[in-house]
Formats: sequence, structure tokens, C-alpha cells
Amino acid sequence: MSVELLPGVTGVLVLADGTVLQGIGVGAVGEALGEVCFNTAMSGYQEILTDPSYMSQIVAFTFPHIGNVGTNSEDIEQIGGSSDTSARGAIFRDTPTDPANWRSNSTLAGWMERRGVVGLAGVDTRALTRIIREKGMPHGVIAHSPTGEFDIPALQKKAAEWTGLVGLDLAKDASTRQSFEWTETEWSWPEGYGKLEAPKYDVVVMDFGVKRNILRSLAQVGARVTVVPADTSAEDILARNPDGVLLSNGPGDPAATGEYAVPQIRKLVESGKPVFGICLGHQMLALALGAKTVKMEQGHHGANHPVKDLTTGKVEIVSMNHGFTVERETLPSPVKETHVSLFDGTNAGIELSGKPVFSVQHHPEASPGPTDSLYLFERFAENMGKAKA
Repeated sequence: MSVELLPGVTGVLVLADGTVLQGIGVGAVGEALGEVCFNTAMSGYQEILTDPSYMSQIVAFTFPHIGNVGTNSEDIEQIGGSSDTSARGAIFRDTPTDPANWRSNSTLAGWMERRGVVGLAGVDTRALTRIIREKGMPHGVIAHSPTGEFDIPALQKKAAEWTGLVGLDLAKDASTRQSFEWTETEWSWPEGYGKLEAPKYDVVVMDFGVKRNILRSLAQVGARVTVVPADTSAEDILARNPDGVLLSNGPGDPAATGEYAVPQIRKLVESGKPVFGICLGHQMLALALGAKTVKMEQGHHGANHPVKDLTTGKVEIVSMNHGFTVERETLPSPVKETHVSLFDGTNAGIELSGKPVFSVQHHPEASPGPTDSLYLFERFAENMGKAKA
């Protein structure tokens, strides 16, 4: 294929079908391969780019003005690692602006360069969003070269040959390598993050790529948290005698991670311990209970998604980030649907009748996004309180 690059181009996005978007390179120099998705959030770009659930993905921001609040050392969501275990690339309509925020200590472009995130600015993100809406999330390579030299055929070949996220277990790479404890609570003006002083519960978190704000939300309701690797056995978890177990968010195909995690989750459910699943944890809990998951065409990525809690009748605006979904029609009879997406009607939550076991597809901890669903951590705490009584 032959593509004529425009003068001044220092960044490109090359899709598997040969589509080429040209613009200005931002952040790290080099190239990154992944699945291209769009995110509709108006803010919270640092939290988005450090969410492990975006591992092996390139995020296109639909909001045109990104960068004005800069970046800081506090709003990183992943526990450790770099862009290898979170978003690989970022796409913007306009070149990221200079920061104007009291918490900022770096520009977005400088932070991306140090972190290894390849960026592309000055492209028509509306056109890219329409491609994703009509054809699904494409495989692509994003590249930044200050000299403007690109081997477009080689980049297109790399994108076309990538097998994608289906069947890919990424949680093992996003997970912690060893267990650790967490006591930091949520951010509060003007003190910042707090510290849990008087624990009421002990919670074990199975880390499939957990976000820091999930851990903070647990500590906020009085839980002393122990985070364990994704492949930890149910026996090892139960030996800690926790009051509850949380199945975290994370990247990749839930069926692939479920090869080793689902049997352990079944044992945890059978133990009678309260269990709470979020995002990937929700999907794998559903698999453990007998349901199936499927890859979505566009996925859900944003901080403005309406979800209805069928147990209360309330509609919440929530943060979403997932490319797989639980197939409602495969839910067995002991499992009840509790939440549903009002965008497309897909499943967004389940609970197991007769047991303190529930999960949601969205992110109740936000960061970024609304805090409408923080009550779910209170619900989890109530389950643990009843189980301890």
C-alpha cells in the first residue's frame, strides 16, 4: 500500500484494514500495537490511561480538549508498572494543552513521554469514533516519529496480524506478584488521602489488575485490605479467614483468565463468604455461576453511562470500561440480574439468590466518573457485617 504523508506529520494511526490517520506525535517516541477504543469521559484522562483494564488498548478521547489539568503523582490508578500493563496509546482531537491546575506537577505530554505512552493529536476523532461504532474496535498501531518517517505497510501488516484480545489472559501480567496490605482511604478536601485507623472488616482482593480507588473505597467502609495475586488459590485465601472477598477489575478475555480463576471463585462462593465482583471480576463470577461471556463490538468506555439498579429502581450515571459482557440469557436460575445498561440493555450486575454474592459490570469506585454507585461498597460491608453477626 502507498500512502502520501502530509507535511509536518509526526504521528500516525494505522488500522488493520489499511486506514491511516495522520497528525502530530505526542508523548513517547515509538510505536504501540493494540485494540482501538473510544472513551467519552470529559476529564480523568490520567486515571483512564493508568487503568490496567486498558492493557493492550489504544484510547481515543471523544472530548476534544485534553490536558488542561496536567498530571500528578496521586491520580495514577494502577498499583505498579508502566504502559505495558495499562493503555498503550492515546489519541486526541487537539494537541494537549498546558496545565492550569493547582495539583498538577507535569504536562500530559511530558508525563506520557516518561511513562511510555505513544500519543497522536490533531486527528478527526469523530471520524474514528464513527469507524468504531460502525465496524467495531479495530486493531491498530499508533506511531510517533519526530522525523516524520513511517513504514506504513509494515505498520499495517503488524496490525492485521495481531490476534486481538479474544482468548488472551492479561490479568496475570497486570496482577501483583506478591500479596500486600492496603489502608489508604478516599481523597478528601483539603487533606488528601486518609488512612484507615479502626478496621471493622478484613477483605482479600483477588488482583486481576485492580485500581487503587477500589482499594481506597474498601478502606473507606472500614475494610483492612489484603491484595493477593490473580492465581492465588481459594484455600490460601480462606486460610486468611477474611470477612469478604473482592474480585477486581482487569484486562483481557474473562474466559481465558477464568481457566485458572473460575474454579477458585466457585470454591469461594461455596464457602459462604461474602463476595463482590467488579468489571472483569463480575464477568468471571458470572462464569463461575454457569453463565457465558462474549466480546462486544464497541464496548463501554466512559464516565457518563446510565445504569438502572433493578433492586431499587434508581438510575445511576456510572463509569464503564469493558470490551466483554455477560450474556443475560445464559444466567442460570439461582442468579438474578440486578443492574442493566440503559444505553444498549446489556447486563450490568448480578446477585446469587440465598448467598451474599453479587457483582457489577461498571466501576462504582469511579476515578474518573460519578460516585453514584459508591453505595455498593456499603452493601458489601453490610453483607460482611451480617456474616460476622
